[in-house]
Amino acid sequence: MKEYKAIFIDWDDTIGDWSSAALAAQKDIYAKYSLSEFGCTFGEWFSLYHDHNNLLWEQYGRSEISKEYLQRDRFLHPLVTALGGSEVLMQSARFQSLADNMGSDFLQLTNKYFSLMPDAETVIPALAERYPLTVVSNGFQEVQYYKLMHSGLRQHFENVILSEEIGVQKPSVRFFDIALDTANLKRREHNLPPLTTDDILMIGDSYTSDIKGAIAAHIDQLWLCPDSEAMTDDSRPATYKVIGLNKILPLLENCRS
Repeated sequence: MKEYKAIFIDWDDTIGDWSSAALAAQKDIYAKYSLSEFGCTFGEWFSLYHDHNNLLWEQYGRSEISKEYLQRDRFLHPLVTALGGSEVLMQSARFQSLADNMGSDFLQLTNKYFSLMPDAETVIPALAERYPLTVVSNGFQEVQYYKLMHSGLRQHFENVILSEEIGVQKPSVRFFDIALDTANLKRREHNLPPLTTDDILMIGDSYTSDIKGAIAAHIDQLWLCPDSEAMTDDSRPATYKVIGLNKILPLLENCRS
C-alpha cells in the first residue's frame, strides 16, 4: 500500500452532517407552509423531496441543470406531485414563488441545524497533521462557507474548492484537474514537488460524484460507505471502502507502513 501526499475530501455527509440538517429543516418547512393541507404526511412529503432532490443533484453534477433550477424544482416538483402532478401547477407563478420561498428558507434552516459527522472533530485535525487537506464540494457557496467557518475545522484545510466558484461540478475530470492545480500551487509554497494524481486520495460519501469522479481522474478513492451492503457491492468498486470516519486513520497508517 502506498503513502499519499495530500487528500481531497468532500464536505456534506463526509465531514458535515447534511442529512440530519436537511431532515430537521424539512420538518420546519412542512410546519411553516402547512403542507399537511396538501394531503400528505411528513414522511410522504420528505420521501417526495428526498428522491427528487437526489435526482436533481446527479443532473447538476453532470451540468445538465442550473443551480437556480435545482433550488426551485426540488420543492416545486414534490409540491405539484402531492397535488396530482398537473403541468398547469408546474407553470403556476404562485407555486413557483412558493417553491422559491421554501428553497430560501431551507438553506437558512440547514445552516441553523448544522452539525458535524461523528468523529469529524478528532479525525480531521489528525489528518491535517499528516496531509495537506483540500475540501472539494458541489455544495452552494452561501451555505458551504457558513458551515466551514462554524465547524471549528476551517484552519485544517489548505484549500477549499467549490464547484459553483470554478464553474464545473464533480464528477467531471475537469473539476479534479482544477483541484490538483490548486493543491500543486499550495505545495510549491512549501517548497515541495508538484503533486500528481498518484499522490492524492479522494475521500467522500457519494459514489456518483466523489468516487466515480476520482476513478475517471485516476485518483485513488476512499468511499465512506453508507452500510455493509455497499461495502460488499462489487458493482461499485473503490480503492478503499470503510464505514465511518474513525476507520480512515487506521487504514492510512497501513498505507504508510
